[in-house]
Amino acid sequence: MELTYTKCGDYLIPDLALADTKEYHIGRYGRLRRAYLKEHRPILYTDLIVTEKLFPHLEESDTACRERLEIIEKAMMQQEGVTEALKAADQMAWVRSMNSIHNRAEEIVLAELFYCRGRERNDFGSHV
Repeated sequence: MELTYTKCGDYLIPDLALADTKEYHIGRYGRLRRAYLKEHRPILYTDLIVTEKLFPHLEESDTACRERLEIIEKAMMQQEGVTEALKAADQMAWVRSMNSIHNRAEEIVLAELFYCRGRERNDFGSHV
């Protein structure tokens, strides 16, 4: 790979261009993952930036979290008997149950996929 430079005054500035120009849609969990990497795993964060893998990684993290959250919530709803019939009969009980289920499921997802308690991971899902 040959680098070219542009002279700007007395300085030579490298002509750099990003290889990947795809637009990524990063949601809440992708942003949480980015903050976690930046604060607690700065070497991995810098490596992902330099290798241009940060945004694909964040998009993958966000997608995986949302899918896992949906699976866990459905399973918990089935276990606890939270149905449309409950929603029709007692809306406040249904909302209370759904909020509880969502909060517990989100805590599980964040512990499993983000914070990797008890295990170190070098990348999303890859054990060191």
